[in-house]
Amino acid sequence: MGEVHEIPVRSGAGFTLDAGRRLTVIDPRGCQVSDLLAYSRDDVREVISSGRTLDYAETIRLTTGHLLYSNRSRPMLEIVEDTVGRHDFLLTPCSYDTFHHFYPDLPPHRGCFGNLAEALAPWGVTEDMIPVAFNCFMNVPVDGASGKLEVLPPTSAAGDHITFEARMDLVIGLTACSAPASNGGSFKPIHYRID
Repeated sequence: MGEVHEIPVRSGAGFTLDAGRRLTVIDPRGCQVSDLLAYSRDDVREVISSGRTLDYAETIRLTTGHLLYSNRSRPMLEIVEDTVGRHDFLLTPCSYDTFHHFYPDLPPHRGCFGNLAEALAPWGVTEDMIPVAFNCFMNVPVDGASGKLEVLPPTSAAGDHITFEARMDLVIGLTACSAPASNGGSFKPIHYRID
């Protein structure tokens, strides 16, 4: 097994992931979201796509066996293990703007958007190149009749994880989410491991 790395509270990390290697995102304390982005290492204009993925999967409940596709319709990651089964691929990374919108009485924070931008800058990724992230452990139920979204605390418990296998050479951005509602009102670190 690979070394376990920690992403501190309300921060992010960027790293490479070779095709065929596995990335395990771990919630060490429970009830903590982690935003994940993936870019082709050969061309960072090829990026993970919520729209393509949900279209091809025909479900918003992505879990073991599902592929995450790029904006060029190529598989980037396959979910090969998932102890939670509830993640989100609809909502944008939190940012100064979303903090002003949803938390006007709290000090604004650059959120996952700002953390991802900083972590991915060494690979030439700019803010305008950040799409909807795959939000590991985020609990966003959708009302089937009205279509209304709700953000509830994650159902993940301490030690729960999701494992992805890379289908191409990738650049990965990963965070410990900064939005209060997404994490049950508290902020905790995220762990990850590459095997």
